[in-house]
Amino acid sequence: MKDDAMKISGAPDCGAPVFFKPNRVFRNYVGGDGLRRLTGSGEGDNNFPEEWIASKVKAINPVYFGERDGVSVTEEGELYLDDLLEAEKDKMLGGRKYDCLVKYLDSAIRLPVQVHPTKEFSAKNFGSPYGKTEAWLVLATRDENAKLYFGFKDRIDLDTLKEYADRSLDERDILTELITPVKAEVGDVYLINAGLIHAIGAGCTILEVQEPTDFTIQIENWCGESRVTEQEKYLGLPRDVAMSVFDVEKFGKKAVDECKMQPRTLFCDNGVLIESLISYDDTPCFAEKRYTLSGGKVIMSYAPCVWAVVEGNGAVTGDGYRREVKKGDYFFLPYAAEGKFEIEGNLVAIECLPSKQ
Repeated sequence: MKDDAMKISGAPDCGAPVFFKPNRVFRNYVGGDGLRRLTGSGEGDNNFPEEWIASKVKAINPVYFGERDGVSVTEEGELYLDDLLEAEKDKMLGGRKYDCLVKYLDSAIRLPVQVHPTKEFSAKNFGSPYGKTEAWLVLATRDENAKLYFGFKDRIDLDTLKEYADRSLDERDILTELITPVKAEVGDVYLINAGLIHAIGAGCTILEVQEPTDFTIQIENWCGESRVTEQEKYLGLPRDVAMSVFDVEKFGKKAVDECKMQPRTLFCDNGVLIESLISYDDTPCFAEKRYTLSGGKVIMSYAPCVWAVVEGNGAVTGDGYRREVKKGDYFFLPYAAEGKFEIEGNLVAIECLPSKQ
């Protein structure tokens, strides 16, 4: 698909949910078989372990896959989402922001120990108003040993962290000695604020909602069998500048407890359970709700936002509109569709909302 071949005249109906072509994104870690089980498509584990959902974000990759690698393409009309948002601002956004990135991701190996920048750091060093606070919802695990990691085990200084990072060239897992492991359980929800050291262990399938960037500082020398370059580690920044992102005050049980979110019931009746997973009281960056429908239905009452079906099947309906949806499907709800469509069936769906506005 070429940019000059795109015609806005072929755009999908921006007054209805917008669906997309598959959007697998290259990463330097191996995974993806969990996405095959989730979505029913894909080829098992490889270096395309993430599905970027209704994405307007360009991926930062060591391998070139085009100027807009990572940006979603609409199912109807084959338009890049960022072009559609620009061309149909009123219908798609209605004067509101769409400033989150949603992903399905699946890990066959432990991901690199890493940290993400704050808004202030990003503004100063990347010219971006967004950092990368993120939230994880565990959808599946490959075995009972699957782990997640949050915060330092004990108080540490940056010089010691640098020493361990250097030792990782020959001692590939040594950095895990510094961070706190937590058993990954299906249904768990975690909020990872910018600055917190963290990692996803092997065997986790996750729905991630985050600020709309691909900024990651990853200080290990290896990701599985892939040697991590200095550019990949520090995104072109001097090492000391990049590593200043780590919040060394986040350690021990307190760091884990601050990450773990407890779902809060908002409504339960007539085959509908609505829970708040991440609220604007937790972070202004985004919000996340879970809808468990047992033959019930709900009006999709806020837009722009993203919906992802993570269990079961059902349908999205409106005036003269019906689209069957199943586990793994997702769509963008434009502003012009706000309050005009319902989702129904026997399913679990996650509503991913942009920043507090």
